[in-house]
Amino acid sequence: MSETDSVFQRTVSKLLTEIFYGPPTAEAYVVNPGDPGLLRQLGTISAATASMQPIPGKPSIASHVHHIYFGLSLLNRWFSGEENPFASADFNESWKRTAVTEEEWHAMCESLRKESETWRRAVAARSKWDDTSAAAALSTIAHTAYHLGAIRQVLATAS
Repeated sequence: MSETDSVFQRTVSKLLTEIFYGPPTAEAYVVNPGDPGLLRQLGTISAATASMQPIPGKPSIASHVHHIYFGLSLLNRWFSGEENPFASADFNESWKRTAVTEEEWHAMCESLRKESETWRRAVAARSKWDDTSAAAALSTIAHTAYHLGAIRQVLATAS
């Protein structure tokens, strides 16, 4: 592994930990120090809240979570060697899951946790980075941060 690849891999791994679990130390780059991160935040949300659509026709928290899960599952398939799982992916379908029961909500959060862990492990294990794989890794951080912010906006309307 080149020094550049090593620095990139460590940095992306650190940022993925931060966005999914919150910053492990006072050092934070994407969210504020002490932020719970996406997965711990989701653990505080009920299925009823996750199913709310404060603006009719706009995504619920469950929709955002399912969409993040869907994207991570595609990335994990791609990093595992599947040639192009994106070619047949229906991203519109990933938004159609709007309402969930408590059981469905817990299963959805657990599925997201597993996909995020698989992705974090894949990034941590990768020794060579090309433009495409680096962009995929970085976009995961930005994309997840966007949805974390959107989820928090929905939560703000639920208060």
